[in-house]
Amino acid sequence: MFKRKVYDKLKEWKDTYNGKYACLLEGARRVGKTTIAEEFAKNEYQTYIKIDFSNITDELLDVFKDINKLDLFFLRLQTETGIDLFKRKSVIIFDEIQLYPKARQAIKHLVADGRYDYIETGSLISIKKNVKDILIPSEEYKIQVYPMDYEEFLWATNGNPGIYKKTLESKMSLGDSTNRTLMREFRIYMAVGGMPQAVETYIETNNLSAVDKVKRRIIDLYSDDLKKIDSSGRLGNIYLSIPSQLALKRKRFSIKEATQKQKTSKDEERFFDLVDSKIVLPCYNVTQPDIALELTKDFDYFKLYFSDIGLFTTMLFDSGKGIEDNIYSKLLSDKLESDLGYLYENVVAQMIVASGRNLYYHTWRDKDKTHSNEVDFLITNKNKIIPIEVKSSSIKNHKSIDLFVEKYSQIVGRRFLFSQKDISHDGMLELMPIYLVPFILESL
Repeated sequence: MFKRKVYDKLKEWKDTYNGKYACLLEGARRVGKTTIAEEFAKNEYQTYIKIDFSNITDELLDVFKDINKLDLFFLRLQTETGIDLFKRKSVIIFDEIQLYPKARQAIKHLVADGRYDYIETGSLISIKKNVKDILIPSEEYKIQVYPMDYEEFLWATNGNPGIYKKTLESKMSLGDSTNRTLMREFRIYMAVGGMPQAVETYIETNNLSAVDKVKRRIIDLYSDDLKKIDSSGRLGNIYLSIPSQLALKRKRFSIKEATQKQKTSKDEERFFDLVDSKIVLPCYNVTQPDIALELTKDFDYFKLYFSDIGLFTTMLFDSGKGIEDNIYSKLLSDKLESDLGYLYENVVAQMIVASGRNLYYHTWRDKDKTHSNEVDFLITNKNKIIPIEVKSSSIKNHKSIDLFVEKYSQIVGRRFLFSQKDISHDGMLELMPIYLVPFILESL
């Protein structure tokens, strides 16, 4: 198993709550929830039982008929699995719990019993659709699981995150040669992405064509899931239209354009289903930037990014069979078309979310209302707003972030422009290479 930051969060849950809460690992499919849960169980408990509701025997499922009689339930569970449970030294994993909602409802009573710990995993979109008739337990400690971030990718591929942290601490330019080397390494991450199966394939084969096949299977899996939720196909069309809409560089995502039909109230529900699935990342426009960004976000004015840069790269360049190698070659050698800055926007969005933050941006018109300005991302740190711009190439023009800083000078703290260029400054504006994003976010 790859080293994942979620592991430390699970340790915190176990040590802090000591059985008073079950842990629910939330996230998209194939991000590694089950693997993380089982690895944690192996290392941190004397014994564990994993119940996979996607592949459960009739005999084991029958055990859950006696879940209200806990002594009998635990006795039958141990008998059917052949695994002994020990008080406060064992954990039970409910894998794919959305497939058996009554097990989730029983968490309240299982936690109150106090004998064992419980870890739940499941797809959010399915969880939402399968809890209409059950009482959701309040005894759940939720942990978000995302695709592997860049630091986790470096751990997996024997990279050295310490170099990046020392670079950040020094605040000194690295020189063109070193910067180019580090950017090439980062573009490998952009090509592979953070889905554990894709990373594993990359390590085993060192072949991006093989990696691409893995990513396409995951995309197909997501598409099938969306069809199960919405047989009309409109939800799938919204998902598939993200690359083309980002390419148009519009200020907002258009559901009408995605479906090629007039927007309906049902489309609003479809959108929130897509967001709940965690396979996309919504970025909301903030109408009035302030410390509490959540309070002024516009639910009707948003952009959508992919939750994984590797999947996005595959979708973005899915223009024909057998051309993947050439596409990846262009990405790794930095020979992509200059108007593909939104690819770099997506990877920054992914890293912001992986740091535990929500996504916001801000757009406004000049006083004469003839020109529109936009800051790609806004985050907060203590009592200040931090504006972030992302560029794929030239960093000379940064009018929007300059105007934003001027307009909201009282609440603006540090400000960043991320690109492929080496470390430098333009006044108070910090010009940083994009591979430093996760380490900067960690330091704030």
